[in-house]
Amino acid sequence: MKIIVTSLFVEDQAKALKFYSEILGFEKKHDVPVGEYRWITLVSPEAPEGTELVLEPNNHPAAKEYQQKLFADGIPATMFGVADVFKEYERLKSLGVKFTMEPKNAGPVTIAVFDDTSGNLIQIAHNN
Repeated sequence: MKIIVTSLFVEDQAKALKFYSEILGFEKKHDVPVGEYRWITLVSPEAPEGTELVLEPNNHPAAKEYQQKLFADGIPATMFGVADVFKEYERLKSLGVKFTMEPKNAGPVTIAVFDDTSGNLIQIAHNN
């Protein structure tokens, strides 16, 4: 058994797609209309056949509340691995990404947290 898809609730699918592809560098794999929403998945360019990230609309009240409470409490919705948190932090900051936590050593990993502009905090990490 393996993880093939994981979801992330977003406030606006089009805005999220732009951020996740143009700023973070993920590649769009699927973009299929499903009623008033879309089935949008992204993959890492390093693993195009790997786990897909679904940009899931937060239109359900429970999804919206869950997303808002995580954000308000400063809890990242998910974590992405990077080769070097310090370099990625500088790259993303230069593109206007807002960080809520600068790179920090957290034992076996170095982490940082940013706002994805779609209602989520995202943590990036590399192994020390």
